[in-house]
Amino acid sequence: MIRVVVADDHAMVRVGICTMLDAFADLELVGEAANGVEAVELCDALKPDVVLMDLIMPIMDGMTAIRKLVERGKGVRIIALTSFDEETRVWSALEVGACGYLLKNISAHELAGAIRSAAKGLPVLCPEAAKVVLQSKSGVSTKAAPEPDQLTLRELEVLTLLARGLSNNEIGMRLNISPNTVKNHVSSVLAKLSASSRTEAAMIAAQRHLSAPQR
Repeated sequence: MIRVVVADDHAMVRVGICTMLDAFADLELVGEAANGVEAVELCDALKPDVVLMDLIMPIMDGMTAIRKLVERGKGVRIIALTSFDEETRVWSALEVGACGYLLKNISAHELAGAIRSAAKGLPVLCPEAAKVVLQSKSGVSTKAAPEPDQLTLRELEVLTLLARGLSNNEIGMRLNISPNTVKNHVSSVLAKLSASSRTEAAMIAAQRHLSAPQR
């Protein structure tokens, strides 16, 4: 069970997120905060695994709350969940210690996948945030794009789900293939994209709009 705290000053947003979390048996909402001070206090008291942190809140904003939680060394994974994708906000959130940056228009399944990935210690970025990071990393944005036929349809499907934060087991369940087969496809995708990690592959996919066609 992954224990989650939601911090957002808009009650309706918190209700919506809480409703989304209720749909997944492995995610447990343990607390809600309306500002950064409450978020820090709740994390001290409840020791959640993951915090969904809005950045614009009264009394104490999300950036400050993230910094305080990281400084306390509680080990909680913090995802910035916001409506803004400006470059400065993305970098600021990551620099103070957030492990991810997502926009509030994310789907329920995407949010659940991101929370699971964060709980495992993996970074999670929406395509907009990934593009900001990728363009700023020296040497990454200059890599040659793959030829149109370089990635197979199956590899594109795996890459699309990988970029959403799904694990090999989850990808295998979605595509009805074994985790070992997924692992082989992931290795092939990383090699073809000259990516050193799943995160970098997701960033490249976001920048170059690589995704499986809708069925």
